[in-house]
Amino acid sequence: MNITIFSIGTQGDVRPFIALGLGLQAAGHKVCIASGKTCENLVTQHGLTYSALTADFLEVMAKDPRAIQRGLNPLALMTTARRHLKDMSQHWAAEGLAAAKDADLLLGNGMMAVLANSLGEALNIPAVETHLQPVTPCADIPPMMLTPPEKPRIGTVNEMLYHVLRVITWRMLSAAYGPVRKSLKLSALPWYGPYYRQKAEHRRILYGFSPALLPASPSWPGGVQVCGNWFLNGESQWQPSKELQQFLADGDKPIYIGFGSMLSDDTDNLSAIIYEAVAKTGRRAILATGWGGLTAQPHSNPNIFVIDGAPHDWLFPQVALAVHHGGAGTTAATIRAGIPSVVVPFFGDQPFWAWRLEQNGVAPKMLKRSTLTALALAQAIDLASSDVMQVAAVKLSQKVAKEDGVQTAMALLKQWGFLDQIATHGNDKAIDTEASRLEQESSVNSDGAKKNASMNSASTV
Repeated sequence: MNITIFSIGTQGDVRPFIALGLGLQAAGHKVCIASGKTCENLVTQHGLTYSALTADFLEVMAKDPRAIQRGLNPLALMTTARRHLKDMSQHWAAEGLAAAKDADLLLGNGMMAVLANSLGEALNIPAVETHLQPVTPCADIPPMMLTPPEKPRIGTVNEMLYHVLRVITWRMLSAAYGPVRKSLKLSALPWYGPYYRQKAEHRRILYGFSPALLPASPSWPGGVQVCGNWFLNGESQWQPSKELQQFLADGDKPIYIGFGSMLSDDTDNLSAIIYEAVAKTGRRAILATGWGGLTAQPHSNPNIFVIDGAPHDWLFPQVALAVHHGGAGTTAATIRAGIPSVVVPFFGDQPFWAWRLEQNGVAPKMLKRSTLTALALAQAIDLASSDVMQVAAVKLSQKVAKEDGVQTAMALLKQWGFLDQIATHGNDKAIDTEASRLEQESSVNSDGAKKNASMNSASTV
């Protein structure tokens, strides 16, 4: 089969789908990943086909770094995001048709789910949504677009907020997708978006995060499944510089500090706070400048080694803990490595994952970037270094190690009838075994869902 996966954003938004694509390719399918230009090399160097989408988030953040600061407030972000997405989407219809040419199945991640579904509708191709964070309304999980409250909300309030946020999300996306659907000769979507066009039992969503970190809500229907992380393996073959190797060998495990693709308009001040905090702890540290969110300081601390970046699966097992922004990919990498976190969120879902790490006992309470001080960061690093958090991080990593998100996703696609024509390439048995296990779990979960029916006041996903 020919399968096209749509995912845009930073490399952290694309890596999981390269992992999923490699699993599908190993099963005999041909996989194309449609994404922004900054991810082209990442896709092709792993042996998958790349198709271009106009979506340069590095350029957006470089031109408008304050967009990141508005990212923790959905209402404040709406106007900015709407404008940028409208500019990006001018060629999405043509680019999407090119990417979907000859495809038998489309997968659409995040905001690209609407594009995949629209292309599927226009071309009569099945489409499945994928997400790296929870978006399905429920009573027991707070909406990930809002910073989780200090005390749990009433379940009905959580559900109501999900639906309100869907309208806000569609307000951002509609400027992009109105013209796309018109170009595809499809009817316009209603003012509240595409989220209620299907019955709950007909919608299919694969979640690419760990059930050990965030279990599925018992009120979600059977077509909404948490697979586990889609880890991109093999990047551990990356070769570090001799200087980095020497730094790692010269003392105790250092702290990792990096914010990946996050940019801001206070980079120098944030970097100064971090240098001061490291000095207060007396620890060794590796500072990753990423896309420019941090900078090397003149006359720097000799205990701090500065790099542009390094693959997390190579570096994180060699550090004691990670100070990061709480992105879904970085969060998963820290868990996999069995190290605690200190989270300073910048944007979007990052406070949500910071909260989940805290709830699992592997991170202290998140630190607000707007009020961050060197003392507060140093104290959080000390807390994350405690034996209690170190042990909790190892235990969580052991749970995640038992999961196989890629095989689970493929088994679900097969169970749902989307991968009937799997070629024989050695892992059919593993997929069939996983599909059988999922069918048994589905039966058990169905009984459990009936007991929890009172929790599910919303009939849509």
